[in-house]
Amino acid sequence: MVSAFALPLDRPGIGWLITAVAGTAALVAARVIRDEDAVPPLVNRPGTTLARDRFLWATATVALLAVGTFRAAEWLFVLCVLTATVTTVLAITTGRSLRAIVVGYLLTPIAAIRGLRWLQLGFARQSHRGSNTAAIRVIGTVAVSLLLLLVFGSLFVSADAAFARVFEALVPEIRVDSVFRWVFVGTLTLTLLAGAAYLRAAPVAAGDLDKTEGRKVGRLEWAVPLGLLVLLFAAFVAVQLTVLFGGSRHVVETDGLTYAEYARSGFWQLCAVTVLTLVVLAGAARWAPRTGRADRALLRWVLGALAVLTLVIVASALHRMSVYTDTYGLTRLRLLVACCEVWFGLILVMVLVAGIRIHAPWLPRAALGAGVLALLGLSVANPDGLIAENHVQRYERTQRIDDWFLSTLSPDAVPALATLDDAERRACLLWAIGDRTAADEGWREWNLGRQTARDLIAEYPPADTQKCAQEIYRD
Repeated sequence: MVSAFALPLDRPGIGWLITAVAGTAALVAARVIRDEDAVPPLVNRPGTTLARDRFLWATATVALLAVGTFRAAEWLFVLCVLTATVTTVLAITTGRSLRAIVVGYLLTPIAAIRGLRWLQLGFARQSHRGSNTAAIRVIGTVAVSLLLLLVFGSLFVSADAAFARVFEALVPEIRVDSVFRWVFVGTLTLTLLAGAAYLRAAPVAAGDLDKTEGRKVGRLEWAVPLGLLVLLFAAFVAVQLTVLFGGSRHVVETDGLTYAEYARSGFWQLCAVTVLTLVVLAGAARWAPRTGRADRALLRWVLGALAVLTLVIVASALHRMSVYTDTYGLTRLRLLVACCEVWFGLILVMVLVAGIRIHAPWLPRAALGAGVLALLGLSVANPDGLIAENHVQRYERTQRIDDWFLSTLSPDAVPALATLDDAERRACLLWAIGDRTAADEGWREWNLGRQTARDLIAEYPPADTQKCAQEIYRD
């Protein structure tokens, strides 16, 4: 019911946070049933998980959805919502390995279907035990509650004009499209909550899924390929050291090489190298033998060397992107990819730490947790604001600026754009962003970023909106 009335589907807003808190409270208050007859587990047998882990992942889910209250960038909030689906699954399942986490995520739609059937059986059982008494009590409670709210609410509305305005803002207008929206959102939320409650009551068994030890291969079968790969990485880093970190000097001294070619020619390849290396490290950790001291020492040295060399490549990729953005400015894609590279670097550091004891069941969840923290940190930093600030600083140095690109940013960029010294350009850019920002928002859609932007836009009205449109949207 809370989600049906509070959740704004078309934009970030405080309703997302309210819904997240209400959904979390509902799952916390839900009774965990472990009767195998009433709740058949999805995989073999029920498992357990630490309450602390569930609390942390649930807190992460609420924090991710709370981003919609403070940031207006829709692309950023979409990433937060998608990540919140992962943290929600982690909060209600028990698996620790990457395979168990993926299985738990994929089983969520099945759990939602079973959860609805589970709720139906539970209501039927309660009705059978208490005949029709339970249903009559529920209907009576609802009727009395509505009657009291109607009588006293009407009196308060007629007694005070301020309360009447607040009441009108909170109470939704009943229209056909609104009713359809309430039914759709309420049904969808009910299905998701039923699946979440079902997974809490019948968690996916960690058992075999958490076994990270695969069928072992011979020492030479893994050490030779990875040893050659380490040599290749070392040769690349050694021979190309001046190229990797040459920066502006390397670009200037190389004939026909531009900053764009310097960054683009290697950045994406180095990103692919980082991702593939993580896959290789995961495979080696699963299939390489580690029973003897020599096996463990060889595993540490080979994987450690590969991780360290990959860290150098991560630093190279970040440096290339830094040179590129210093010259051409920051964009969402460049900022997001750079954050992903930093995340990959953190995972490699975790791999090095895990190599101390070889066995690291905490690594998959820790890596995901680092990604969640990185996304929350990016949200706190205000990416669109950082992008706008970067272009404002470049404009002060070069007197060159991309008006159209800046006009496509979200209202989060308005505080940075308001610092432009060029009064005419500043007013036009703020007008362009304000022209795309909805003015008719209820309490569900309230957002701090949009509200701050409206206040600043009102302070700098353009003298000629037609001229602004011609300057910004010209070919």
